[in-house]
Amino acid sequence: MEKANSAVLGVDVGGTKIKAGRVLGKEVVQSHLSKVNRMDAADTTLSKLFHVIDAVLTDEVEAIGIGVPAVVDPDLGVVYDVQNIPSWKEVPLKALVQKQFDLPVHLNNDANCFALGEHHFGKARQYKNCAALSLGTGLGMGIIIENKLYNGVLCGAGEVGMLPYKDGILEQYAGSFFFETAYGATAKDLYQKALDNNATALTAFGEYGAHLGEAVKAILYLFAPESIILGGSISKAYPFFKETLQGALDSFAYQKQLKNFKLETSDLMDSPILGAAALCLQSE
Repeated sequence: MEKANSAVLGVDVGGTKIKAGRVLGKEVVQSHLSKVNRMDAADTTLSKLFHVIDAVLTDEVEAIGIGVPAVVDPDLGVVYDVQNIPSWKEVPLKALVQKQFDLPVHLNNDANCFALGEHHFGKARQYKNCAALSLGTGLGMGIIIENKLYNGVLCGAGEVGMLPYKDGILEQYAGSFFFETAYGATAKDLYQKALDNNATALTAFGEYGAHLGEAVKAILYLFAPESIILGGSISKAYPFFKETLQGALDSFAYQKQLKNFKLETSDLMDSPILGAAALCLQSE
């Protein structure tokens, strides 16, 4: 299915909320959110998912895309070990949603949805080969190769955060873990302090940028993308870590490659919903 003006639903399944939106063209024209409790039974969470879909469903909707923070088999339509929803160990989500609504359903993990959403609706539209980094609790990445989302086995491609780094893995230094471990504060709190020119907060983001720069270099060496789009909650603080991130790239071995590379931040509103909706719009 590739109908840019089709009405489709995008659903973002998170650990604290499920949000669905009806997408027409490039806009989320209606959305609905339901809070979830991570200790809810599997059927309770599924009922809440059905509820948010029902709230935005109309006769014009042709398909439903769902992004889940989990290992996903998009062919079988099964999600495994959903982060922050312990009861969802192995859920045939595609079949359950298709049976409930009698519509085509597409599944993928949330990082891949972010990349696909940027490629359809955001700054990655102009690139054939790019990556999208989600900077949040962890470090997620989706990859676009020759205008196609690259999934890998069970949508496992792009786990750059799991690469060994220092005394652990990159995610521990380029996700929100870093701020809590090194500074005893959340990225959100430090961001607010950085806006007030707090020296400690500015130092924290400066260090973070250097670590994130190592992740960016790894991606450049592995995939040589035309662009990397930064998204997620921490990307809002980009002005505070831009300089040190760019400084880390000074040691990148192939400086000529950087002449044809662009690092950008996402400006999409409702990015998770648009990303999930893009699953319905990608070329088969």
